[in-house]
Amino acid sequence: MDNRGREIKVKDFPFGISTGCFYRQSIFDCLRPIQSAGFSRLEICSFPDHLDYHDHQRVAEASQLIRELRMDAYSFHAPFGPEMDITHLDPQVRKRSVDEVCVAAKAAAILGVRHLVIHPGPEKSDLPKAERWDRMTNAAAELEFLAEYCRQLDIYLVLENMLPHLFFGCVTDVLWIIGAIRRTDVGVCLDTGHAHLAGDLPHVVPKLSNHLWMLHASDNSGSADDHYPPGRGGIDWEHLIRQLIKADFSGGIILEIAGTDNISETLQRAQQGQAYLCDTIRRCNSSLRRDPGDEDRREGE
Repeated sequence: MDNRGREIKVKDFPFGISTGCFYRQSIFDCLRPIQSAGFSRLEICSFPDHLDYHDHQRVAEASQLIRELRMDAYSFHAPFGPEMDITHLDPQVRKRSVDEVCVAAKAAAILGVRHLVIHPGPEKSDLPKAERWDRMTNAAAELEFLAEYCRQLDIYLVLENMLPHLFFGCVTDVLWIIGAIRRTDVGVCLDTGHAHLAGDLPHVVPKLSNHLWMLHASDNSGSADDHYPPGRGGIDWEHLIRQLIKADFSGGIILEIAGTDNISETLQRAQQGQAYLCDTIRRCNSSLRRDPGDEDRREGE
């Protein structure tokens, strides 16, 4: 128990890897090397050259191979880019973007994933401030629809915090959209690199509370979204892991690191990042068992 009567549980988090690390290559060239490297849980990338989610026959073939390799299709990342904008003021543009996410959701259902991860806002940094309220309202309405659509497919919608110069790039925006959606079955995927750049990472876990369902784990220098393996940048992973343990977080930690054309080299970097996090988790579990009030003192400093 900690000094406020809360039980501190020994935690171990399920790790996985995003196939977005290999978006330049076909998923069919990546799955066996990923399995051989010791990763079984996957977030599947929607980049068309990696896996064309419009081709449901090809998606079904990928799903079959994942099952044959005894891997777990944990999540699917919805498409994103300048042309995708569910917040747009033009209803036709919004409809095209929502329709595209629905196609991706159908592919996610074929893959048998549990979570569809979506960027709630557009990949644009020069949006007029006068549009902000209308765009946020549009986002809430379309995400409400998409959440219901996903539940009909037996998957869950998960919102990812974006880069700080974009819509929904800070924790206050994420909390607003969660509050604006009437549904209670929409979660949050915390992108550690994005939150670090926004300055939100030290305090984001307690604020997100039960909405936090999964993590995209990468590190950076604090000035760019480098997608380094954990431990290679400036993130205080020990502080983050302690917060996750105390929040009784039980979601997946998906490594989302920058890849190269060399699959083996990328996987080696992912293994190093996972080993760093596992070692950090062991240290945090041990420290919290010895002195469960230590984190409360650190946060009060």
